[in-house]
Amino acid sequence: QVQLEESGGGLVQAGDSLTLSCAATTDRFGTTAFGWFRQVSGTEREFVASISWTGGSTFYGESVKGRFTISRDNTKKSVYLKMNDLRPEDTAVYFCAATQDYTMTDMLGAYNYWGSGTRVTVSS
Repeated sequence: QVQLEESGGGLVQAGDSLTLSCAATTDRFGTTAFGWFRQVSGTEREFVASISWTGGSTFYGESVKGRFTISRDNTKKSVYLKMNDLRPEDTAVYFCAATQDYTMTDMLGAYNYWGSGTRVTVSS
């Protein structure tokens, strides 16, 4: 069982940076893979980034590659998404997700634990 709570969303201007945090409650944090997804109302949830159990492997969606960085701190049981050079098209609700069935994955259906989301709005 994994409980997730995101924080760090807000209203920023284009070009700004923002870091999202995801605090996880689980006794298996070290064998849990995490991902970040985002969703605009009325559209499908989009893969943003994922990170492996150890943090040694990461993977990014094409639209954020080179601008966003996912990381994890196993001692703090937290996962982060550092977002640089934000654009209006990055506006969405961002969700933290977890799976204990894969070492790392970008498949939405592979994640069985989800946070409630944090809203990011980027103004032009």
